[in-house]
Amino acid sequence: MATIKAIAPAKVNLTLHVTGQRDDGYHLLDSLVVFTDVADRLSATIAPDLRISVSGPFSGGIPTDHTNLMMRAAEVLRSVRGVKQGATLTLEKHLPHAAGIGSGSSDAAVTLAMLAGLWGVPPLPATAPEVLALGADLPVCLRAPTPTRMSGIGDVLTAVPQVPECALVLVRPPIDVPTATVFKALAKKDGGPMEPLPEGLDFDGFARWLARQRNDLQAPAEKIAPEVSEAIAKLKSLPAVSVAGMSGSGATCFGLVKDMAAARHVARIVQVSQMNWWVAPAAVL
Repeated sequence: MATIKAIAPAKVNLTLHVTGQRDDGYHLLDSLVVFTDVADRLSATIAPDLRISVSGPFSGGIPTDHTNLMMRAAEVLRSVRGVKQGATLTLEKHLPHAAGIGSGSSDAAVTLAMLAGLWGVPPLPATAPEVLALGADLPVCLRAPTPTRMSGIGDVLTAVPQVPECALVLVRPPIDVPTATVFKALAKKDGGPMEPLPEGLDFDGFARWLARQRNDLQAPAEKIAPEVSEAIAKLKSLPAVSVAGMSGSGATCFGLVKDMAAARHVARIVQVSQMNWWVAPAAVL
């Protein structure tokens, strides 16, 4: 029986400007999103019904019932496309969840793509309302691995110029920073938008551009979890790191470096100093 295998890459918000709030409570964002080669591993096989099994270093706490976002995505695709078949899904969880790198959304987006192929139906476009209903990060994750400007409530996706070759060091202290709590603590909700990403930047130009941007959720996250400040300070202290910041609503932080050799070097230094942090050198796709 045919099995489809795929990877679900970590989604990193290199910028995250909060530009407003709608009457329904949804925040308006402006963010440069990139994807990395650090990823979860998924598979799907035709079956009479839908089921999922989860393994891997971050499998703890991942539900295996209908509340799992991969299962919800599968059910949405099956309903919209009128599919009668099911599937056995597997998730090998290598990315920390609830960590600001969209791992659940990336898993669900890849599930939609895998199952469209497995079931022989048209995939759901990123603009489909059913996709956005699964979560604000789902539309942009359907564009992986292409770097994308994400705005609106996650529903406006714009192509950006090619990002220069670079790498990241991803660092997550062993803390949870609930997204709703971070947004609630945000003092200013009408900040300016992100500067457009210029064409043809080399690494140094890209680093200078990125250093001028913001993550408006970083300050409230640091107040809730001072470990975020500690992680960013550690990355900034290392000469190979050109820019350091927080991804999404946290608690994963990133250090921008020139290449994977630098990323591996920085990752070793951070890991030795903080053995209980999750640290991963990551190529930007």
